[in-house]
Amino acid sequence: MDFENKATKIDLFSFSTPQMRAFHVTWFAFFLCFFGWFGIVPLMKGDSGVIATIGLSPAQVGNSVIAAVSLTIVARLIIGPMCARFGSRKVYTCLLLMGSLPVMGIGLAQTPTQFIFARVLIGAIGASFVITQYHTSVMFAPNVVGAANATTAGWGNLGGGVTQAVMPLLLAAILTFVPAALGWRLAMVAPGIAMLSTAAAYWFLTQDAPDGNYSELRARGEMPAAADTNGTFVEAIKDSRVIALFFIYAACFGIELTINGTAALYYFNRFELNLATAGLVAGLFGLMNIFARSMGGVFSDFINRGGGLKGRTQFLFVCLLLEGVALVLFANMGALALAIPALIVFSLFVQMSEGATFAIVPYINKRATGAIAGIVGAGGNFGAMLAGFLFRREAELFGQSYMILGILVATCAFMALMVRFSEKEEKDAAEETAARLAAAGESVLTGAN
Repeated sequence: MDFENKATKIDLFSFSTPQMRAFHVTWFAFFLCFFGWFGIVPLMKGDSGVIATIGLSPAQVGNSVIAAVSLTIVARLIIGPMCARFGSRKVYTCLLLMGSLPVMGIGLAQTPTQFIFARVLIGAIGASFVITQYHTSVMFAPNVVGAANATTAGWGNLGGGVTQAVMPLLLAAILTFVPAALGWRLAMVAPGIAMLSTAAAYWFLTQDAPDGNYSELRARGEMPAAADTNGTFVEAIKDSRVIALFFIYAACFGIELTINGTAALYYFNRFELNLATAGLVAGLFGLMNIFARSMGGVFSDFINRGGGLKGRTQFLFVCLLLEGVALVLFANMGALALAIPALIVFSLFVQMSEGATFAIVPYINKRATGAIAGIVGAGGNFGAMLAGFLFRREAELFGQSYMILGILVATCAFMALMVRFSEKEEKDAAEETAARLAAAGESVLTGAN
């Protein structure tokens, strides 16, 4: 959707405009969804962990990694068109309310099958990413949409790093009061309650578009009827560029999900760290989202000024290629002192690739932005699901799996060169960007009004 009053700058310390309220509430909602999504991962190992108390085999641990991302594929495909029809406010509120139930309910699992099924249900909250990207896409103008999309997604992804560090500490605190078998079960109640609270915040603090909610805009005749969004999914799936971005996102966000689900176990076994330390080290990967994904979006916006949409795709190619190389290097680090900086360098490029990918999405087809965001977003989980099959074995072999993934990522980088735009699309995008820059000046990311 295209709206007249999109924000032309990002005022990070502002909460007064609907655009910035959407910006802040949506990244925080995604942060909590990510926290709930992967909160169980750092609680898997140890005498009081999930593996010990339920009796998971290595294959079942691998199956739980696959389960965590499988339903997300379908959920992301469905939720994109839902955003265009009902608006981000209603869709996100419902997802937070419904998603909190399996997050808290996983503690009731008594068998491996029940645990894996709970992880499947939890995976639906991964669709929150699509709503986040859609909401910022309709709120921010072309000159800053890459930065807005990348920053909200990056700060949301930060939940994957924070949970690696926080959940073991929360578990340790809980175990001072309850038996070992109850610790991880009670720990998962915390993110569920936080999601319920955020559902209320999303409902009362945000609106769908700069000038109001979709229901209000349609009643005033200021946007097409909901029925006019029919067919956007078919439009999107027929565009070869969308398919290319689907696989590209599989090679970046899919890999990030895989690292979030395996890194703590890798460090625990490979370098013989305790559970809390392994979680803290693995958490460094997610913590890079504070700025790394934003960098991908900001640089893409900057390159767009001189290089146009072609410049955006070339930048994405470079980021993906370096991501693959960095992952191969990380997989071959045998000393902890080398493995930690290698993980950080790899994290920088994987998250910049994600930001650069969704800096391109709003330019493919504005009418089908929701559907495209859903399809491309689903690609990330598709990649994580396929990668999960490499981790259905002992954690001592994870390094080999990482190296295989690095080679595949470097190969996928060339798909970025397949995302091409016509001369008319380049011209239209350049004219719109120039008009917005003329109104906003040269500022892209600011800290004040």
